[in-house]
This record gives sequence, structure tokens and C-alpha cells, in this order.
Amino acid sequence: MTSQRTPSRQARAARSPLLFVLAAVACATALGWTYWAFVRTTTGQFADESAWREAGVAAPGTQLPFLRFLDTLPTISVVLAAAAILFVAFRRRRYAAALTAVAVIAASNLTTQILKNLVFDRPDRGVDTLDFNSLPSGHTTLAASAAAAVFIIATPRWRPFAAAAGGGYSVLAGAATFINLWHRPADVVAALLVVGAWTLVGGLIIMRTGNTWNTWRGFGAHWASSRGWLILCWVLGLGSLVLAAALYLSVQAAGPAPAPGTASVPLFFWSGLTCIVGVGFALSASVGWLFAAQARVTAEQARP
Repeated sequence: MTSQRTPSRQARAARSPLLFVLAAVACATALGWTYWAFVRTTTGQFADESAWREAGVAAPGTQLPFLRFLDTLPTISVVLAAAAILFVAFRRRRYAAALTAVAVIAASNLTTQILKNLVFDRPDRGVDTLDFNSLPSGHTTLAASAAAAVFIIATPRWRPFAAAAGGGYSVLAGAATFINLWHRPADVVAALLVVGAWTLVGGLIIMRTGNTWNTWRGFGAHWASSRGWLILCWVLGLGSLVLAAALYLSVQAAGPAPAPGTASVPLFFWSGLTCIVGVGFALSASVGWLFAAQARVTAEQARP
């Protein structure tokens, strides 16, 4: 006699809401640490300022293409997010999900502006730098929040691909603001963490209110649901973070230049750039994995 058992994880989507809350708190904590380490301390200010100044020397030929991209970035981001949200709202009739996606975009960008202009300041630590705060990056927040909106309103089978594609788009936007000398690396990292926190909050709401459509057959049932997308994000994210740490420590071990931007080898630039790549893809991988694990599995896939 055979029996068919239905695992408890089939009960509803986002069956462990505490995981979303803890992950959002972790993003907020990392944001606070980023601000303290790279804005409030002398060592952090020097490293961040050095990376910013070295960008003009290390990648001068890329600035014009990136400037053109940045000029169109707001339009691209709004169009992508609007198209996805309108499709979900009027074609799929998932009005709650569409409104939540809009709220994630609005909350992310409002949080960035409040933190940058009203909460965070940039104290004088003796480093030759601009005296106003620029953390978090507004352009990066806009791009990343648009990608996040597309991710959270996608069905579970599309989310692994959406996580990888959205992570790539966010990293490209953040790297562009850095290479084009609009922002320091920490500004970009902080923006990604702001969006990460709100993505988790909005995603929890969407999965709880959209229990009927947050269902899938697991990894590999569709090309977009391949586990390979998240593996790629993990490899790029963790590998880049390790490289960023190695580069940073090598500069500190050898002794940084006496003034920001005067080093013969732009190691701070490469450390900052790989840090942006690492944080962007590590966030995409971890958020993508959490959403995949918390989606409901169809009954036929759950049978032993």
C-alpha cells in the first residue's frame, strides 16, 4: 500500500516569515556598518576616497560610455519596472502584488534620500575629501529597486533568472556611478543594502498575500528556474568579496599612499569595484535562494 504525503511546507508561501525579517534586519545592520566603517572612520574614509580618485586613472576610457548609460538609467529603470508592474496588475490581475512592488520602489528611494540628506553626515577625519555626505547612491537605488520590483512580482519559476539578471543590472548601474566618479564604492554598497532590506519586506508581503500563485515545481522545471542562475550569483558574489578583501588587505599590509589617489597601482579602485560586484551578486543569490525555498511546491512535485 502506497501513501502520498504532503509536506508541511506546502501549507502556504513564506511559511517562515521570521527569516525574511531577520534577513532585512541583517541588511539594515550591514548598511549601518558600511556607513560607520567608510564614513565615520579615518581608515574607511581614506580607502573610499582613494578608490574614487583612482577610478579616474584606472578606467578613463570607460567614462563616456558609462555617462551615456547613466543619463538613460532613470528612464530604463522606470520603463522596466512600469512594464512589469502593469503586466502583473492588468494581465494577471495581481493588484496587491503590483501595489507592493510600487511601494518597494518608493520606500527604497525615499529611504536613500532621507538617510543621505537628513540622517547621515560626513565628519572631518583629516582626509582630503568632499565635505558632504553622498551615501547611499540615489542612481544605484533607483536601478536596484526597479530590478527588485520585477523580481518580487515574478512567479517563482522565473525568480532565479530574475535574481541573476536583476543583480547584473544593479551591479552595472552601481559600477557606472563609481567609474564615472559620481559615487564612492561605499555609497553604492549602501544603496544595494537599502534595496535589499525593502525587497525582503515587500517580498514577504507579496508571498503571503499571493499564496495561490507563489507555487512552483522546484529547481530545473523551467530554464528560468535552473539552480545554475543562483549558483552563478553565489560564485560571482562570494568570489568577488574574497578578492575585494584580499586587495584591501594587501594595500594595508604594504602601506597605502600618503594621499588618496596617489598610489602607483590602483588597488583601492579594484577593491572597491569587486566589492560592489560581490555585494550585488551575493544579495541576489541569498534573496533568490530564500524566495525559492519559501515558495510553495506543487503536490505532484512533493510526492515521494
